[in-house]
Amino acid sequence: MQTGSVTTTGSDGMVRNLDPGYFSMVMATGIVSVAAHLQGWTMLSSILLWIACAGYAILVALNLVRLSRHSDAVVADLAGAGRTFGFFTFVAATAVIGTRLVIADEIGAAAVLLGLAGAAWLVLGYVLPACAFGSRGGGRALREADGSWFIWTVATQSVAVLSATLAPHVDSGRAQLALLAVACWAVGAFLYLATAVLVAARILLYRPDPREVSGAYWVAMGATAITVVAGMSIDGMHHVPILEVTGGAIAALSVLFWAFGTWLIPPLMFLGYWRHRRSRVPLRYEVSLWAIVFPLGMYGVASRELGLVHDLPILDAIGHVEIWVALAAWSVTFIGMLAAWGRALASRPSPTR
Repeated sequence: MQTGSVTTTGSDGMVRNLDPGYFSMVMATGIVSVAAHLQGWTMLSSILLWIACAGYAILVALNLVRLSRHSDAVVADLAGAGRTFGFFTFVAATAVIGTRLVIADEIGAAAVLLGLAGAAWLVLGYVLPACAFGSRGGGRALREADGSWFIWTVATQSVAVLSATLAPHVDSGRAQLALLAVACWAVGAFLYLATAVLVAARILLYRPDPREVSGAYWVAMGATAITVVAGMSIDGMHHVPILEVTGGAIAALSVLFWAFGTWLIPPLMFLGYWRHRRSRVPLRYEVSLWAIVFPLGMYGVASRELGLVHDLPILDAIGHVEIWVALAAWSVTFIGMLAAWGRALASRPSPTR
């Protein structure tokens, strides 16, 4: 074995410490691309799609490198309930890009991404909760429950959205895609309720430190919004037998999820005020900021689709405004991310012997 100097570079440190929830950047960019398409901003929507696809490819490569070179860090993330559910962002990012590709009429690529997202969701849906609770114990895991746990719901509903969006564009398998969409929607709704109980229990019993109340709690609202989008996508399918049984219930419950998600916005804004103004936690770029951008974009899309489907102009108007807010939030967060990466890459520790 050759011995000598071993240099730890800034880039290698970034790979080792890569947050498993970083695919939330792709989720946020993808849904803002969908929102821009709804607004008629065709060129902007296409640019955001390319950014999302590039980010997705880079993150897949970085995670493969991390798995091969820093497997201990990956195992630690799986065992820590505060980071475990971040792996679900891969599922959601895959499905969100797939949904945007359906809009771009790239049906074959979207179908491949649905297969990948569905398989990953099925495996991770059993593995990650077992890792979170099995390695730490139920009580200790509950102490780490936060908004990132709602990504399980988001991932589930993202598969429902892609399935329902893809179904009208295929010649065969439409009934099976509809069944998958309805099943994922139902599972996602139940997961939301279960997760809400656990996260609320953690807040009431353990009173998290202000530094722990990150933007991830906004995913609680984002999960309701994507449930609405999934419901409206399912409601838009036609001549599918299963909708004769479930269609009305899904549409009605989607309205309830939108109402609850809207109700959540003021408390979430107050949490941010309490964290940064009252508790003096510095406001700087962190991965969890993408967990704010994604819900903002998804809420805008959900409001517009709900308003259009049910002829509610006020919801459509709310969606228009929210999409502008989401685009502004995306722009600020993207610039902050590039600046943070630049600083991290510029800081290279001295070689150690």
